[in-house]
Amino acid sequence: MTQTEQVINKMREMGGFSTFGRLNSKLDFSNWKTKTPEATVRRIVQDSVAFFKIKPGLWALEECRENVLKKLGVGENNKEKEDSFSHTYFQGLAVEIGNMKGWKTYVPSQDKNRRFLDKPLKEIVALDAIYRFANDRLQKRASTVDVIWFNEREMPSCFIEIEHSTDIQNSLLKYYDLQDFYANFIIVADEARRKLFDNIIGRSVYAPIKSRVKFVNYERVSAQHDAMYKLSGNMSI
Repeated sequence: MTQTEQVINKMREMGGFSTFGRLNSKLDFSNWKTKTPEATVRRIVQDSVAFFKIKPGLWALEECRENVLKKLGVGENNKEKEDSFSHTYFQGLAVEIGNMKGWKTYVPSQDKNRRFLDKPLKEIVALDAIYRFANDRLQKRASTVDVIWFNEREMPSCFIEIEHSTDIQNSLLKYYDLQDFYANFIIVADEARRKLFDNIIGRSVYAPIKSRVKFVNYERVSAQHDAMYKLSGNMSI
């Protein structure tokens, strides 16, 4: 069986779609005569007409296109569903990266039943409820952040907001309010929104947090997610 056939068969077993990280973790590379099998898998998927791209890092079999898109709720010319899927997809990637890093992960209660690929977020997030680490006002503010990574002392290590189509300024206002906590602030968005982010974060009101807020595009998050499966938490987002 060729390498391409192995990749196709494995993705078929996985329901017809997968991230590169998940796909690589399921493949048996013992007979692959290459030092970089993950790179080979990526090349096979990206260069073959047997696969199509759904989102950065998320691919599916062309033969399963209709069933996969229906299952995921994308490709239906419905912008609301498309935006919702994109937001939850990158939210789920951020949760899984945090889990693999060893953090305790949190998402807002209203997001827990949103589906990340084949399961709801509540099945991959570590915490049922946010840790109590602040006064009522800041606790309520923090509870709306899309993803939080908590350290072993039950304090926030990283706040992550997914900005697919919403107002980046709202996320920055949250970070401004939470600036007294020793934590990283990340905005995850399409690269096309970087200029908008730069324009907003450059306003004088955000000067106290400007150096602490990092813009991470979708491709970087996807690549980090793939790498975490291989490197078990040795990289940073």
